[in-house]
Amino acid sequence: MNLGFIGLGIMGKPMAGHLMAAGHTLFVHSRSGVPAEVLTQGAQACASPAEVAQKADIIFTMVPDTPHVQDVLFGEHGIAKGLTAGKTVVDMSSISPIATKGFAAQINALGCDYLDAPVSGGEVGAKAASLTIMVGGSEAAFNKVQPLFAVMGKNITLIGDNGSGQTCKVANQIIVALNIEAVGEALLFAAKAGADPAKVRQALMGGLATSRILELHGERMIKRTFNPGFRIELHQKDLNLALEGAKAMGLSLPNTANAQQLMNTCVAHGGAAWDHSGLVRALEIAANFQVAGN
Repeated sequence: MNLGFIGLGIMGKPMAGHLMAAGHTLFVHSRSGVPAEVLTQGAQACASPAEVAQKADIIFTMVPDTPHVQDVLFGEHGIAKGLTAGKTVVDMSSISPIATKGFAAQINALGCDYLDAPVSGGEVGAKAASLTIMVGGSEAAFNKVQPLFAVMGKNITLIGDNGSGQTCKVANQIIVALNIEAVGEALLFAAKAGADPAKVRQALMGGLATSRILELHGERMIKRTFNPGFRIELHQKDLNLALEGAKAMGLSLPNTANAQQLMNTCVAHGGAAWDHSGLVRALEIAANFQVAGN
C-alpha cells in the first residue's frame, strides 16, 4: 500500500520504520529533514506535505502541537492541497480535541476520511511497536486503517467520533502526570528519610503501588537519566489542553493544575527538554534534596 508519513522525530521515525518493515511503500516529509536511516529503509522523500498526499492513499501525521498539525494540513503546501476524494488522513499527534473536530470537518468536505489517533507509550513503545492507540472517527475509516495501526501498536481502540481519540489522550496524560508526581514524592520522601530509593522502588514493585510509571520513571529518577523520552514541554502542552477543556466545561482538576505548576518550575530551571520523569526535579528543588546523587 502507498502510505505517507509526515513528522519523523523521536516517535515518528520508528513508527514509519515499522510500516516499511511490513512491506508498505512510504512517502515521507519532515520539517527538520528526512533522517538518513529512514531513506536507507526505502522511504521516498517528498518536498512538501502536499506531495506526500498526492502520492499516498493513507497519510499519517506525527507532529508536536495543534498549530503544527494545522500548518501540515492546511498550509500553503499542506496535505489538503494534494488530496483527492477517497483518501484518508490519520493524525497521530496529541493536540486539541476541539481543533481536531474542525480539522476533520474540513478534510471530510474534500471527500476524504479523517482519524485522530494519538498514542501513548513514548519512545520505548514506538520502537517496540507496542503503542496504545486511541482513535476518533468513523468505524469504516477505522476498519480500513486498523491493520496499519496493528503494525505500530498493541492496544488499539476506537473511542468514538472525531475528537474522541484526542479526548482520551488528554485523560491519559492527566493520569500519567499525576502518577509521575506521586512516584517522585514517594521516592523523595524515602530518600530524605534515609532509605535506599532503589530498594524502596524494588519493594513497591511487588505490591499495590506498582505501575509502569514506578517501573520506568522511578528508575529514571534514581539513575538521573532525564534525557527524553517524552519532553516536559510536550506534556505541559497536554496538561494545558486538559485545563483549558476543564475551564470550558466548568470542571475542577486541582491535582492536574498542581502537576502543571511543577512542570512550569522545571521549565523555569531549563528543563523544557527533560524527560517528563524530570518533574521530580521540581520537588527536589523545593526540598533542596535529590532522590539520588546527593
